[in-house]
Amino acid sequence: MGPKRAQRSAAKQKVEVPTTLAENASNGEQTVKYMNANEHAQVLVQVPVGVAQVGDRTVVNATVLQGIRDLFEEIIQKNFVVNDPQGVAVVKPMHMPVPVEIPTYWEMLSLMRDLDIETFNGGTDPVKAYNWRNMMESKFKSMRTRFKYSLEKPHHPLDPLTSHEIKRVRTILSGHDPGFGSGSSIINAMALDEPEKQRIVRWKKGDRHPPRRAEVLAMSNGESHVLTVDLKSGRVVSDLVNPTFGYPILTMNDIVAASQVPFKSVEFNRSIEARGILFSDLICITPSAGWFGPDEEGRRVIKIQCFSKKDTVNFYMRPIEGLYLTVDMDKLEIIKIVDNGPVPVPKSTGTEYRHGFLNETVHIDRVNPMSMEQPDGPSFKVEDGYLVKWANWNFHIKPDQRAGMIISQASVRDSKTGEARSVMYKGFASELYVPYMDPEEGWYSKAFMDAGEFGLGPTSMPLVPLNDCPRNAYYIDGIFASPKGDPILQPNMICLFERYAGDTSWRHSEILLPGTNIRESRAKVTLVARMACSVGNYDYTFDWEFQMDGLIRVTVAASGMLMVKGTPYTNVQDLGEKEADSGPLISENVIGVVHDHFITFHLDIDIDEPANNSFVKVHLEKQRLPPGESRRKSYLKVKKYLAKTEKDAQIKLSMYDPYEFHLVNPTRRSRLGNPAGYKLVPGANAASLLDHDDPPQIRGAFTNNQIWVTRYNRSEQWAGGLLMYQSRGEDTLQVWSNRDRSIEKEDIVLWYTLGFHHVPCQEDFPIMPTIAASFELKPVNFFESNPILGITPFFEKDLQVC
Repeated sequence: MGPKRAQRSAAKQKVEVPTTLAENASNGEQTVKYMNANEHAQVLVQVPVGVAQVGDRTVVNATVLQGIRDLFEEIIQKNFVVNDPQGVAVVKPMHMPVPVEIPTYWEMLSLMRDLDIETFNGGTDPVKAYNWRNMMESKFKSMRTRFKYSLEKPHHPLDPLTSHEIKRVRTILSGHDPGFGSGSSIINAMALDEPEKQRIVRWKKGDRHPPRRAEVLAMSNGESHVLTVDLKSGRVVSDLVNPTFGYPILTMNDIVAASQVPFKSVEFNRSIEARGILFSDLICITPSAGWFGPDEEGRRVIKIQCFSKKDTVNFYMRPIEGLYLTVDMDKLEIIKIVDNGPVPVPKSTGTEYRHGFLNETVHIDRVNPMSMEQPDGPSFKVEDGYLVKWANWNFHIKPDQRAGMIISQASVRDSKTGEARSVMYKGFASELYVPYMDPEEGWYSKAFMDAGEFGLGPTSMPLVPLNDCPRNAYYIDGIFASPKGDPILQPNMICLFERYAGDTSWRHSEILLPGTNIRESRAKVTLVARMACSVGNYDYTFDWEFQMDGLIRVTVAASGMLMVKGTPYTNVQDLGEKEADSGPLISENVIGVVHDHFITFHLDIDIDEPANNSFVKVHLEKQRLPPGESRRKSYLKVKKYLAKTEKDAQIKLSMYDPYEFHLVNPTRRSRLGNPAGYKLVPGANAASLLDHDDPPQIRGAFTNNQIWVTRYNRSEQWAGGLLMYQSRGEDTLQVWSNRDRSIEKEDIVLWYTLGFHHVPCQEDFPIMPTIAASFELKPVNFFESNPILGITPFFEKDLQVC
């Protein structure tokens, strides 16, 4: 069932959708057509008029049609892209569904499908409309349950701001600064200002909630503001102006407005015409500018790069190389145009990637559809919208505008004692740093900080049932604030599901004992929390996976399109040394530029309690044996080193100098005297090779080490700093750690950077197969013995026969 909606106006009449619609189809031959209010969208909806009443059920009438029209105007998803007359991609964000007592959007879509009515006629872009319709229909068919928008009251102190609270903040800000009411002041980001940690740790269900506050990052009169808004008192209790060098996260308004600026330039238009490119085939994107010294300080700037979308939706593979622009975002004027002359635009042939549009023969045998069946339904529960309970795990999950997804208060129940024990207070992706390795004009600035510059929440896309998430997944929507302070819905932003891939939790067979035939095996079932975002050309999927043995696995998977560079050459034999330095030739006239991905995670690990946690480096040291002492000549010895200060915990990983990394509570010990703890288990990784004085690396100094441990500070959450856009690296994890505070028996935070170098290849064209990297948080002497010894095996009789 879709979200509950209250009445929009007295004129709207309540309508119920009949259980069976087929019997009404013959009565609905007449149709009404109308255009969406957005003059560029051209979304045509056909709905039957005068559908007969069935019993007491009114199906569709003119009043309902107007309600549907209103819904469609507000619920055009942000990935439904339309073109303005100049050909620049314009994105209309989805607003929070206003409550109306007519069939919900989902019910209406189902009605149209059952009556065999085309929901969209295609408008300006039939391909996108077709995909949009298919995605919505697939989502409706497979949806198990949805977040209820009637839950406008937070049930937990960490619950995200509700739509009502977002509107309340907007009203309070308008009273504080009239610019927020007039639109001259812009809200860049709004999130819950979380209460003090100790209050959250002590809070139990039924207790009074701490005061609800919002943190707002905003731009007003060219200045950055960090505001704290108290929802109960209705006051702005703090307004910090330019607290650090840098600007807040970009808004969609910034991006759309900047992308249209080039068309006002005679010089730009001449450059496009000289290349023989039609303006109707042009699409421009807005890479962030980074920071490269004082000449661009004092104003918000952004870069512009354009592509040809002629005969393809994969415009990323058709760059208009050699033409680069820099734009002042506040004045909306061009600062600089660089035109190095035409470079051949790569052909569109072979760039298609959508199912149903591929013309070439695929010599792969079809794999039959599959899904994991759960006859008794999923084993997990989601209470009050955001509290997840599964097996022996409890945790709070919420969408976040910057981090995308935040896991809080993760605790695991000891299978022997029944005690729920704290493992992690808070975990999230703090920054996503992607530097490209081309120093030329138009490319040197491409060193993106995706979380702090664009946000992983606003760039999240609805997860597609059966492909992004399996059957029986549970979906959670995000609600964020628009630049004007209106609630914006990010549907199906997070999914929760149980995973079983045929793996085992543990097993053993024994044949050495006479008269016995022991075969014991237990299936491994895990719980996955997933979100995905499309930050420009790249798509990232974030998984937090929980195992019954207490392990947490975090995986980041990357797919999407490469950021490519146009070249005159079509064969590697023709490439000069300079061109080859940028990256390999992956298709005719297309160079895949070498780049890195670094995802830094904030992991506030609390073993049993916030305080009294320490970081221990467990060194595996080679020992050489004296001659004649043993037939062996060497062995490994384990030696433990307690990190006393933050600099002791600045760690670069090395295969030839191996360590284990333990976070322990020395006051909580096992029956054998071992301190309870968890260890960080790194997976495949990569280190930044940029010089520390290179401007992108100054801003990305949090990748100078793979592991950091800092003393807990409520303000230290974002590894690159609170105000990331055009920052100078003055407020990074490196700066905080260099304060060298004590971390022995303290409340400490573990930071881990997962990274990989990407040297593109032809298999990455036109869309990249998914690559993934992960790390684990694993119990070490946390339990007295194997905590999953007693889990129940699966039996055939318990499963459904299909």
